[in-house]
Amino acid sequence: MSKPATIAIDGFAGSGKSTAAARLAEALGYLYFDTGVMYRAVTWAILERGIDPRDEERVSEVAEALIIDVVAEGPDDGRQFTVLADGVDITWAIRESAVEANVSLVSSYPRVRTVLTNQQRRIAAAGPVVMAGRDIGTVVLPQADLKIFLEASAEERARRRCKQLKEQNKPIDYEYILKAIMERDKKDQTNPVSPTIPAEDAVILNTDNLKVDEVLGELQTLVQQVRNGLKIG
Repeated sequence: MSKPATIAIDGFAGSGKSTAAARLAEALGYLYFDTGVMYRAVTWAILERGIDPRDEERVSEVAEALIIDVVAEGPDDGRQFTVLADGVDITWAIRESAVEANVSLVSSYPRVRTVLTNQQRRIAAAGPVVMAGRDIGTVVLPQADLKIFLEASAEERARRRCKQLKEQNKPIDYEYILKAIMERDKKDQTNPVSPTIPAEDAVILNTDNLKVDEVLGELQTLVQQVRNGLKIG
């Protein structure tokens, strides 16, 4: 059996899914696709047009008209992939603070999620792809060849985040970060549109005591098991 063409990696914020998905995609020679960039692309587009992010109707209309592509090719400037909105390279623009401040609201709109789910499926159909997010195995690609849900305790994720910020010379209180993570987890789990939960046939992998290379090794083992025709999940 060939390698799985579509691999879905889900998990809560800070679980390591983006890093793991990127490393796995690189190892397999697949496209790495973090679906969050699509919501950032819509947010960037509405801000460029001067649309109030609170105007759900107009935001949804922009999302329905915008053609977003994620491709592996692009300048050698540290990017993991290139994000195009109607053919315009917005890979770095979607990381701006204004986008960061409004993407959560934009991504909460049902019409926006519906249209972007369809675009995500279009990109996955071109395969092969490792897609990371919070509802890939349950909503976006329920028929994915391999579904993985990464777990890590809130305490471990808070520790990782504090370490990351310290390395950026932006130290912050651990308890503050922990509280924010726990509040976000609750919000993600109870999201009425697409809650963050493992698919019934997903492999759940806890990364609390695993280094990045060890997580990659576990994922590669799962890929090999699928390739050998073993039933997992």
